[in-house]
Amino acid sequence: MIAALSGLRLLLVEDETLVAMMVEDMLAEFGCVVADVAGSVSRGLALAADDALALDGAILDVNLGGEKVFPVAQVLADRGIPFIFATGYGVAGVAEAFSHVPVLAKPYEAGALERMLTAALSAAGRGGSPPA
Repeated sequence: MIAALSGLRLLLVEDETLVAMMVEDMLAEFGCVVADVAGSVSRGLALAADDALALDGAILDVNLGGEKVFPVAQVLADRGIPFIFATGYGVAGVAEAFSHVPVLAKPYEAGALERMLTAALSAAGRGGSPPA
């Protein structure tokens, strides 16, 4: 369990089932609660707008079955919910409007996810301090 991430409720937007399962396992090891998983932009939009989920943050795959996740990112940004992108395209795949958002390059390991999530969420005033 990672103290800075323990108990935080996260939305995972990922269309590849095996990747989603792997990330869910990583998040559980960190002590995070996966509030829900969306495999499409339409489902991601519905979940991102759902106040009942009480989200602390999100992890967004950029490309969901050929559709870009940026509308979901905009809803989260408008609601003040921090998020990171996880993509095989690197920063080149991110829309300019979101160039300030951290990008985790796929494939990634638990340590990289932990560091990026901790930094992004603590910078937004959620969770504990980032690791030294």
